[in-house]
Amino acid sequence: MPRQLGTLASWRAQLRAGSTTPAELVRLVAKAIEERDATTHAYISFDTQKAVKQAEQADVRSELAGIPIAIKDNICIYGEPTRCASKLLENFIAPYDATSIAKLKAAGGIPFGRTNMDEFAMGSTGANSAFGATGNPHNQEHVPGGSSSGSAAAVADGTAIAALGSDTGGSIRQPAAHCGIVGLKPTYGRVSRYGLVAFASSLDQIGTLTQTVEDSGILLQAICGHDPHDSTSSNRESEDFTARLGHDIKGIRIGVPKEYRTSGNHPRITAALDKAIATLESLGAEIVEISLPHSEAVVATYYIIACAEASSNLSRFDGIRYGVRADTPNGLEDLYRRTREAGFGAEVKKRIILGTYVLSSGYYDAYYSRAQKVRALVAEDFRKAYTEVDYILGPTTPAPAPKLHDSAMTPLQTYLADIYTIPANLAGLPGISIPCPVDGVLPVGIQLLGRHFDETGLLSVAQAMEQSMKA
Repeated sequence: MPRQLGTLASWRAQLRAGSTTPAELVRLVAKAIEERDATTHAYISFDTQKAVKQAEQADVRSELAGIPIAIKDNICIYGEPTRCASKLLENFIAPYDATSIAKLKAAGGIPFGRTNMDEFAMGSTGANSAFGATGNPHNQEHVPGGSSSGSAAAVADGTAIAALGSDTGGSIRQPAAHCGIVGLKPTYGRVSRYGLVAFASSLDQIGTLTQTVEDSGILLQAICGHDPHDSTSSNRESEDFTARLGHDIKGIRIGVPKEYRTSGNHPRITAALDKAIATLESLGAEIVEISLPHSEAVVATYYIIACAEASSNLSRFDGIRYGVRADTPNGLEDLYRRTREAGFGAEVKKRIILGTYVLSSGYYDAYYSRAQKVRALVAEDFRKAYTEVDYILGPTTPAPAPKLHDSAMTPLQTYLADIYTIPANLAGLPGISIPCPVDGVLPVGIQLLGRHFDETGLLSVAQAMEQSMKA
């Protein structure tokens, strides 16, 4: 069973009090990885010696006080491998820090460990990795979710204090729900994407995986802020996202979409939603039924847009500029074909093919252009909903974590597992998944969505729920 390593907030207090040092904390995390990661396989690699050297120079008075943070394998760290869990990039060494990493270091954090993931962030199981599947710490026969599988499993299993991940259609919130931790996807543009290997540029967002809501606020504050390297980066500067934690949420209006109350949800998910509603009502919040009319179209819309953008973004991996290349090619076209055939996994190839198809002549208007119009309708659904309510509550996933390599799960069923997380990416909204204790071995999560750039309020409501449901 998972064991906790101690929260980010608690370690920061200990470091500032002088009861331990950053170097000692790095060694403690390294020992936990060595003892426990053989079964979970949350990490692809970690460099204890490098992290200890950085920790020895850390200022414990800084925002993160020298605390080691695990990093998803698609976020660049200068001088370290950034493989995206793909054979194509297995020898690639990042030549620069992602802006989120540079900010993390400036705040006193120590990037420590490259966490496993679905290849190029394409998947929701953690099984689509060229370096082997990640296991769920609560039950190794079940998936941890994805694509930020390693980051979620490491935090849940006590081999990381906190972690960074990326979320394109739920890739932070979904594994957080399956692993029983907190997963936060900020507003699109809140955290710079510079140095995040792109999957779908209009949907990707770096976020946090932590043990508590408070930890999410602390870590988010360290990595966000305007970045001139990223044209989609917001001009808003960082803020204290923990400022409203512990405040009364009485009178806050919480919307529950009627489309999210469906017989297709697993009974434990229905129980979790009912418990979350009862918790909010006990805290004085007002529950309001709302409608998001285009909910049925979000999965199809997402996969058309995401795959189209992936087809474009991944065209750079051609055997010329990055990663591995085929030996003794018979011309340039053969080099491209054989490099990509050998380097990309099955799920990545599937999405590239789909994306190329929907962008091709004769199909662009029928699929991609229409999907963008539906995306605008989804965003309008949220705009209207937020004239009635302050936040929106729903399940994070329609079911608990399925079994690893479940032969009964069709590709469509796997894609539908993101039905509740995708809308936030299409609309660019902040969303958080928090654990919701209900009967059963495997954890389940509940999701809150907020208005653009209202992470401070979102975290306040989420923490009130978190504390009440733990009591």
